[in-house]
Amino acid sequence: MKYADIRRLVKLVESSDIAELEIEQGDGKVRIMKIAPPANTASASIPQFIPVPIGFPAGMPIAAPPVSSTAATSAAPGVGIEPSAPAKKLLEVQSPMVGTFYRAPAPEAPLYVQVGDRVRPGQVLCIIEAMKLMNEIESEYSGTVVEILVENAQPVEFGHILFRIDPS
Repeated sequence: MKYADIRRLVKLVESSDIAELEIEQGDGKVRIMKIAPPANTASASIPQFIPVPIGFPAGMPIAAPPVSSTAATSAAPGVGIEPSAPAKKLLEVQSPMVGTFYRAPAPEAPLYVQVGDRVRPGQVLCIIEAMKLMNEIESEYSGTVVEILVENAQPVEFGHILFRIDPS
């Protein structure tokens, strides 16, 4: 399933009364669950989506996605420019799933993108391996890659910021 399809499904669940949606397509399966945050938080009206890997035993703890872009980038040193609060209006490409981030299709292959490269919508930026499936992550934006916030072969969480793109 493509990133854009998963994104549409998340928006569908978010904008409806659906609490959980599970779709099986071929050998792949996607489950989206709407989790209500604790009542004592200020963001009680914002739903959080936590991917649940298929086959995990019931009651097994699963890490929540990063709460803010600062928290997400402080644990992951950048490639090229050091992560910082965006001074310009930069567009962020986030991980649509939990998995392992790869910058190239194979160890000896050229990188998909580097800092300074121009990208266009639909261009592959990286691969995230999840459950032995290689998922190509495509850009939704046109612009210049100004930051790559994840190291090659680093694990990423749902919502983890992978790239920052300057649309100008």
